[in-house]
Amino acid sequence: MQRDFYKNYLEGIPLPAMLVDSRARIVAGNAQAVSLNPHADQDRPLVLVFRQPSLNDAVAACLRDGKAHRAIYMHSDGPQEHRYDVNCAPVSLPAQANDRGLRLSGGGVSVTGVLICFQDVTEVQQLDQMRRDFVANVSHELRTPLTAILGFVETLQGPARGDPAASDRFLSIMATEASRMNRLVGDLLSLSRVEEVSRMRPMDPVDLDQVIRSVLQNLSTVASEAGCALVYERARAEATVPGDADQLLQVITNLVENAVKYGGAGTTVTVTLEDTDEGVGVRKRGYALAVSDDGPGIDNSHIARLTERFYRIDSHRSREMGGTGLGLAIVKHIVNRHRGRMQIDSVFGKGSVFRVLIPAD
Repeated sequence: MQRDFYKNYLEGIPLPAMLVDSRARIVAGNAQAVSLNPHADQDRPLVLVFRQPSLNDAVAACLRDGKAHRAIYMHSDGPQEHRYDVNCAPVSLPAQANDRGLRLSGGGVSVTGVLICFQDVTEVQQLDQMRRDFVANVSHELRTPLTAILGFVETLQGPARGDPAASDRFLSIMATEASRMNRLVGDLLSLSRVEEVSRMRPMDPVDLDQVIRSVLQNLSTVASEAGCALVYERARAEATVPGDADQLLQVITNLVENAVKYGGAGTTVTVTLEDTDEGVGVRKRGYALAVSDDGPGIDNSHIARLTERFYRIDSHRSREMGGTGLGLAIVKHIVNRHRGRMQIDSVFGKGSVFRVLIPAD
């Protein structure tokens, strides 16, 4: 009866929770604790159930000095390791209890125990790591052009002062580096704006056909200079979706521009638009927009990471072409905001296909 009472009490705690007695032996555990460890509700010594010294040391210290202690518990049973912050608090466990509530016996003597609560902080830790990585990446990306510009300024103020040929060459490089920083800041602002409204689905009617035509017209000169052919194949003349016209224009522009830049001379970039029922949207009806090329393709080892911020397959080549490493991350966020999906398929040496599925309602 006593164990049942404690178990019912622990079920009211919205975290994995356990009670241990003065001998550090498990008294009871709730269902969440059992899901964490199947032996968490069995009458066993805690040290035989949770075999991590930091946790057992915290419980021992709590029993010894009657003060709350904290510990870290790492749970690795599964595809991903989880980190738990564990709080160990001293409690007084009555010697007897029945199903009507607590009742002290033996002259009111209580047995000291510990209430152990586990809080999963894995996601918080991952977000914090992502924030640190993001700041480090931005700092690195900005430091490189800034260092170059400052170096050329010093040269122009010193050894190259009064040298027109050197001044022209250095000023040209400085302009290139400044443009690169400007693109990076622009992409960072773009990414920030998309993230701010990520939970607000846009509902303005947007004709994808018109957006695609606008993009292809805007990039026709760029494609011609790169020696690429742009082809548009559509299964229907109109494809209206609820969305943000500017953001969808940004998605298609980014995908087509990437195909032109990295496909190389002689590449054909094909844009297709067709109906799809691949489970997009509430009614499973939508449109599939694909940008494909017959360029060098992408090795399979890179595909899963292409939408990560600042991830580049070839950092040097990407920077030379003006890439910031944020384009596909922005595309992914915009597609997610439109409740869509993006698929990337590529065969190394045979080309790539970037496919965006957008719900029609």
